[in-house]
Amino acid sequence: MHLDWQIKHYPELTTNEFHDIIALRLNAFVVEQNCAYLDLDGKDKKCYHLICRDGLGKVVATGRILPPGLAYPEVAIGRVVIDETIRGNGIGHELMHKSMAFILEEFGKVPVRISAQKHLENYYAQHAFISTGKEYLEDDIPHVEMLFTPNN
Repeated sequence: MHLDWQIKHYPELTTNEFHDIIALRLNAFVVEQNCAYLDLDGKDKKCYHLICRDGLGKVVATGRILPPGLAYPEVAIGRVVIDETIRGNGIGHELMHKSMAFILEEFGKVPVRISAQKHLENYYAQHAFISTGKEYLEDDIPHVEMLFTPNN
């Protein structure tokens, strides 16, 4: 499967790109997970957005990279979504590799924090994220706070 990856700061996104990102997030988080939540939290405008398109140009994966101080003191990764039709093919791991490479290039060797759905804790652990021990419900879904600490 041919995939095209890009990372853009919010002002660089076209209206159609932002629409497609939001549509994918809403399909996964609101429709699939039956979770009513406020996706447009005001943070997107200050974030970098990872966009993955298939060979037909459809957005099939996305994530956002939050600069330090926006959600946490550290850089953060959030709103990680893979289209349900292509899950299980390693694309989520590729998304994390590309996100972490971008963070290294843009921000240097810095800690990265995520708020992970609890059932994905082992997935993020494969990318060197370690639970901080803080577990909580977010929109009635169990979450765990995790931290990546770079080797010096």
